[in-house]
This record gives sequence, C-alpha cells and structure tokens, in this order.
Amino acid sequence: MAQSAPAGAVSQKGLQPAGQGPLRFLGLRIYEARLWVAPGFQASDYAARPLALELHYHRDFTAQAIAARSIQEMRRVGRFSEEQAVRWQQALQAALPDVKEGDRLMGLYEPGAGAVFRMGGQTVGEVKDPEFSRLFFGIWLSPQTSEPALRQALIGPPPTAEAP
Repeated sequence: MAQSAPAGAVSQKGLQPAGQGPLRFLGLRIYEARLWVAPGFQASDYAARPLALELHYHRDFTAQAIAARSIQEMRRVGRFSEEQAVRWQQALQAALPDVKEGDRLMGLYEPGAGAVFRMGGQTVGEVKDPEFSRLFFGIWLSPQTSEPALRQALIGPPPTAEAP
C-alpha cells in the first residue's frame, strides 16, 4: 500500500515516504512512527534536509510528559546546558498538545529554522531553535537513539554491498 504525503505538510512539498515502525515499551504499543524525507536524504546526515515525522499514538500523554521525555532522549544525541534543557522543555511543552489514543502528531523539520508541530492539519506550535530541532529529531534519527530498531525501520534498509 502506498503511503500518502504527510497530512498538512503544505510547506514541505517534495517529501517522499522513507519508512515506518512501532515504538513498544514492555510489549505495549506506544506509537507508530512514519518518516518522510527530501530527495538526497542521508541517514548519516539526517539534519541536512527537510523532513517530516508523524507519530500515531496508541496511548494518552500530556504535553508535559512528552516534553520531559524528549529532553531526556535528546541528551543521548548531543550535549547541551541545563539552561538550554529548561528553556527547550518549556518551549516544547508550550508547542505540543496533550495527545490521546488515536491522535496523530507531526513534526516538520527545516534545517536552520526549527520545528513546527501539526495535528489535524493545523499548526499547534513551533520551536524556532535550529539546535533544539536537530537534537529533537535525532531522538529517532541519530545513531545514538535509544531505539535503533525503530531508527532502522524509519530510514529504510541499509545499502547492500555490491558484488565485486
């Protein structure tokens, strides 16, 4: 079945479906993630081109819980000060809605600009900080992710070596 373009990604024309996969914790489905990328996307340099990541939630979460967990996961991807952590957690909490089972939340990444969050075709918030955005999307796309199997499912199969 072909994947359609991300809903509401009007400013992200030209994105192509890359991959999708579930996040599970202790056997429970937390969400299904889908990734769309710009032509030329390279997993090793995921922050170089626009992309969209959609999470289809299978559980309810508050914006506060999502923001706190995001900061925790971003620490795996890169270093930042405690002041940045506090500022970013507050900004993310303000940018995100609480989510309910069945909700779809999309993050749109534009290199050098930041992140825009959409739900139901409407922009619900944004964080205009390029460093935050690089680390935030690194939660799923960085080699330092806590979920390497999900990362691999999102970016697609590794290239196969050609026979000599």
